[in-house]
Amino acid sequence: MSWDNNNDNGPWGRGPSGGGNFDNNDLDKLLKNLKSRFGSFSPKSPDGKVGKKNWLLIALIGLAIWGATGIYRVQPDEQGIVLRFGEYIRSTPDGLHYHLPFPIETVIKPKVTRENQVEVGIRTSNQASIGRGTVGRDVPEESLMLTGDENIVDVDFSVQWVISDAADYLFNIENQESTVKAVAESAMREIIGNSNLEQILTQGRESNEQAVRDLMQSTLDEYGAGILIRRVQLQKVDPPAAVIDAFRDVQAARADQERLRNEAEAYSNRIIPAARGEAAQLMEAAEAYKNSVIADAEGQASRFNSIYEEYRKAPEVTRGRMYLETIERVYGGMDKIIIDQSGGSSSVVPYLPLDQLQKRQDDGETQ
Repeated sequence: MSWDNNNDNGPWGRGPSGGGNFDNNDLDKLLKNLKSRFGSFSPKSPDGKVGKKNWLLIALIGLAIWGATGIYRVQPDEQGIVLRFGEYIRSTPDGLHYHLPFPIETVIKPKVTRENQVEVGIRTSNQASIGRGTVGRDVPEESLMLTGDENIVDVDFSVQWVISDAADYLFNIENQESTVKAVAESAMREIIGNSNLEQILTQGRESNEQAVRDLMQSTLDEYGAGILIRRVQLQKVDPPAAVIDAFRDVQAARADQERLRNEAEAYSNRIIPAARGEAAQLMEAAEAYKNSVIADAEGQASRFNSIYEEYRKAPEVTRGRMYLETIERVYGGMDKIIIDQSGGSSSVVPYLPLDQLQKRQDDGETQ
């Protein structure tokens, strides 16, 4: 068989990258060299026939080579899964191990310590650098979700997971990454559907992440998926882009409402105690006035009763005493001039102002 030297393709596919320099003569030389090197190991006897011992030796060598193919090594980040005619037999840790040669037994070595990641609602070019605020292509059919108070929210998040049981991971579920993604989206929609919009956008971020992680883990455990959810990380939680401006206006109005409510409560907390204190002070003053009036009235009544008892015993004497006490009370603080009209004539009686003399004496001592 000859080939066109102008064509780079040979019978086993494309030739060397250097072009068509490898011709038929070079191939013939290569085959002759191989034959001369390994011809001395021919199992034929001197008479040209193959002996039984040589056939046995060939079989033993072939059997040894076939048996040696069962040696395998599991890396530290792997777990060995041994299959016998496609059926799971055992799991092996890292290190050197042996299984029956192919096709009796085979081994699968999945990466059990590598952290895998799925994204929901967003697609980024470099998943290893995903974090909060990562910018990527939005997928609205995955990210738009309905809240418990009948609002729509745009949620982008990622899920980090590892293989916890390689056997369950390989044989209990199919399309493992798609399964994890479907469970993640379903769990997030359930948690968002049980929460209101304000809680989702404000203080409920971390609690929602933990709730989604727990729900995903319980669901995958029911499937026997052999998967451990490390973390659920929310990337973006916003209203839909079409209404985000109106939503921000609503949020600003709510913030103003909350501020005014706090100011009103502060004013109320300041005014009410002051009013209660003033009311208590007025009540105490009224109570003191009441007690004073009652005590004075009771004293007046007691005095009147005592005078009445004395009046009953000696009416004339008591009447005269009352008259004198009244005159003393009325004229005690007044300037007085005494005129004596006895004997048919009026004359001024000399009056010694003892109170004025006493006042002057006291003023002199003070000076």
